[in-house]
Amino acid sequence: MQRGKEQDLRRALREIREAIDTHKQAWDDGRLQKRVGESGYPKRLEDLVLGLEDQKSAKKEKIYFLRRIPRDPLAADPNLTAPESWGKRSYASPPDDPKEGEDVFDVFSRASGKGINGRPYREW
Repeated sequence: MQRGKEQDLRRALREIREAIDTHKQAWDDGRLQKRVGESGYPKRLEDLVLGLEDQKSAKKEKIYFLRRIPRDPLAADPNLTAPESWGKRSYASPPDDPKEGEDVFDVFSRASGKGINGRPYREW
């Protein structure tokens, strides 16, 4: 059972991280509106699902990066929404002490404990 949840965690982390990277690439390519001082990463996870205006589209169609935000399979509180179930790290925060900020650079599991591989879930 634990192995199955860990596989789901790996899959969810990969899916969200790929969407964050795709958002950044679209920003770098000038497809998303740029503002001075922004990093190019999404302001919140929900933006990946709600979509953002494509600046290179004549009709200003939206670009969508995810169909839905997967929930952290190891989240203990069932009342949390899928975006709330993840820990978020901003671009400005150090990797050894992740903190939320003005954007979402990375996500991690808030679950305590270690995986079968011996690494804490927060470090996956």
